[in-house]
Amino acid sequence: MDIDNLKSSVLQAISSAENISALEEIRVSSLGKKGSITLLVKSVSELPQEERKSAGALYNDIKNVVSEALESKKKELESFALTERLKNEKIDVSLPCRSTETGRIHPITQTIDEIVSIFANMGFTVAKGPHIETEYYNFEALNTPSYHPARDMQATFFVPDAEPDSLYKSILRTQTSAVQARVMLNKKPPIRIITPGSTYRCDYDQTHTPMFHQVEGLVIDEASNMGHLKGCLLDFLRAFFAIDDLPIRFRASYFPFTEPSAEVDIGCSRKDGKLKLGNYGDWLEILGSGMVHPNVLKNCNIDPEKYQGFAFGMGIERIAMLKYGIPDLRTFFDSDLRWLKHYGFMPLDIPNSAFC
Repeated sequence: MDIDNLKSSVLQAISSAENISALEEIRVSSLGKKGSITLLVKSVSELPQEERKSAGALYNDIKNVVSEALESKKKELESFALTERLKNEKIDVSLPCRSTETGRIHPITQTIDEIVSIFANMGFTVAKGPHIETEYYNFEALNTPSYHPARDMQATFFVPDAEPDSLYKSILRTQTSAVQARVMLNKKPPIRIITPGSTYRCDYDQTHTPMFHQVEGLVIDEASNMGHLKGCLLDFLRAFFAIDDLPIRFRASYFPFTEPSAEVDIGCSRKDGKLKLGNYGDWLEILGSGMVHPNVLKNCNIDPEKYQGFAFGMGIERIAMLKYGIPDLRTFFDSDLRWLKHYGFMPLDIPNSAFC
């Protein structure tokens, strides 16, 4: 057998291979179980003893050269195939995008994005916490005593405790204020956060559902006061509802975790049975607010003699219903694609809600 001719013919065939399939055939015919080079290597055992060492080295050298040539050619063909594929699959980004008619952004997601956008421009950051809370973070740290009706079974979902002997029971959080307590216990002032998220209460009717969404805000520093609270909420509500002269008013109220506390109303009109927001002389309650109670600061290891601040909270579904004219809260969670197509938002056509 002419060893040099065999080597040259195999290398020539490898060089001429036009695709991976042809290259694989060459590999099998040369290095497969019955390949020409494989048989050549096996034939060493049949040679006289004195020729085996030199012949074995020569045949193995040929095998290694062919193997390297196959691997090199394979990479070359794969690279070429990828280049051709990319040429055929290229997209002209100057063309209009493909239709997104099949998908919509849910009004809750849209509203949360708008809230975060507006408050982010005021310097707030987003804080998150667990949905399964303990009574301590949800109530006790927030100055809500054990005898308060909000802690009854009628209003709160209790979760079977992994540790039944624990002082505080596990619950589904009834308010995102629990996140505020966690932040205050783990971060030193100044604090400026909002806490959008899911909450859970035992209610179900046209304006209540067992699971709903809240956003609460918290500012703790050495100087914030009720005037800052009013300015913050006035700017937010006017930006969110896109009404430049939207009036707001504060009404004295009671919340365990703020003192003084106030309900916040916005201007509206109920003429002819239709609700319209704006400066029309009537009022609509929209959220709760107040200065953080000194007891809450003490519970969270913050000195109330040095620090003060304000907090506020509102239902996300409620303000979404007002802004986008959605009449029934329960429809948010019906998973009705027809409803979502009507009230949802196109992914590439999201209204601008940036705070100015």
